[in-house]
Amino acid sequence: MDQTQARPSARVRDQLDITDPHPLVAPGLLWRHAAQLATVGIFLILFCAVLDLARLVLLPITAAAVIGTMLGPLARMAANRGLPAWLFATLAVVFFLLVLQGITVMISAPLVDWAGRVPELIALIRGKLEAFKGWVANFHALQAMLGGRGGGVTIDIGALVQPAVAFLTPTIGELLLFFTTLFFVLLDRDDMRKYVILLFGDQEDRLRVIRILNDVERNLARYIGTVTLINLAVGALTALGTWLLGFPSPALFGALAFVCNYIPYLGPAVVVVVLFLAGIVSFPSLAYAAVAPCLFVALATLEGHVITPSVVGRRLTLNPLGVFLNLAFWTWLWGPVGTFLSVPLLIFGLVIMRHLVVEDEGELPE
Repeated sequence: MDQTQARPSARVRDQLDITDPHPLVAPGLLWRHAAQLATVGIFLILFCAVLDLARLVLLPITAAAVIGTMLGPLARMAANRGLPAWLFATLAVVFFLLVLQGITVMISAPLVDWAGRVPELIALIRGKLEAFKGWVANFHALQAMLGGRGGGVTIDIGALVQPAVAFLTPTIGELLLFFTTLFFVLLDRDDMRKYVILLFGDQEDRLRVIRILNDVERNLARYIGTVTLINLAVGALTALGTWLLGFPSPALFGALAFVCNYIPYLGPAVVVVVLFLAGIVSFPSLAYAAVAPCLFVALATLEGHVITPSVVGRRLTLNPLGVFLNLAFWTWLWGPVGTFLSVPLLIFGLVIMRHLVVEDEGELPE
């Protein structure tokens, strides 16, 4: 008698509240969708593998293509004023060579001076960090209580320095490939544009390709040009602030802030760490050494959350989560240069997707 009363209640507990009025009832359709997703997944995996294996070739070519696209409006203005394409391409390459040379000289001179004082600086930093000795001892005691290894905290200096050295001293071959590709991208810009448009036979498709190329060029030029001006201001303010605070080589910190500010999130963090370490070496107290990093954090926060969104505009205000995930992916794949290219590549993909994918403005179910 009890079992017959328990069975209906068990069936009631198994019933679910389904809100879909037309659930998927055909297993074949489900497996067809799964096969399509698996095909796309395999393609993405193989594509990432190719990007990783061919990074020495694809990285400088992609960087040159992005910068060449950014310079598209300037190239068009130069052509309208009668300037030959080969002369504009030559001037652009020379300009970037001079910028690279200037940044290298500005950064390398203080670094060479500091490199000769490495033992002295290490001893000085060790003495300044004696105030944290008690905290480290308490951390080791807590680690021992929790069953962790008591070997202490170790930092692999080589693992930290190697990416920076690889970024600051790229190979001659990669630089040569970058500047050569940039020259030919600017030289044959109109011919390549026509070739891409003529790949499509339908008139509507050609018009769509023209709109995509124009929008990619305009958005990239607007974003990178505006960000460059903002980064120049950030670098100038950083140099001025470090000079007023008494830092040695303020031009070094200004150049570092200008270059690193192109990299979202990670770039300002690097500048904060460098300012704190330089402050420990230059000033007698940790409190005074923390003034410059705190001021730069305030400046970077104001620039990233107020100035850049207001100047660039809502059309180029990207989703923070999308920017961070895109940044993590390209940094993992192509290193520091991939970090710099992450936002331009994201803009490139978003422009194409908004042209090819129709947005559904229907209401979502509650």
